[in-house]
Amino acid sequence: MVLPRTNEGKRICQVIKVKPESLNEYKRVHAAVWPDVLDALKKAHVVDYSIHYFAPLSLLIATMRYVGNNYEADMEGIKESEATRQWWQMTDGLQESFVDGAMGSEAGEWWSPTEEVFRFEG
Repeated sequence: MVLPRTNEGKRICQVIKVKPESLNEYKRVHAAVWPDVLDALKKAHVVDYSIHYFAPLSLLIATMRYVGNNYEADMEGIKESEATRQWWQMTDGLQESFVDGAMGSEAGEWWSPTEEVFRFEG
């Protein structure tokens, strides 16, 4: 089921470090993301989600758009997905957070938010 877009969206970019020894595993699991995890993102009005790898610093850079009307509630809804919580348990161990005191995706901030400093909408 495709949910209607209610607005053009909030653009989000986040960064985290992938453990160099875990890169191949990270790529392997993301080549076949579990359908229930993708469904949780759709239900939370997340679209255009991609993760890029920057090799010189072992960075993962995620970009997405949020097209719903209640970001906080929708992000909490993602946490209610048992499949997503299991996914995070698997993938968090492949990453190193830049957030001081981070305890994992389920606990809150795991990926670091970034500041948009330029946008061109041509």
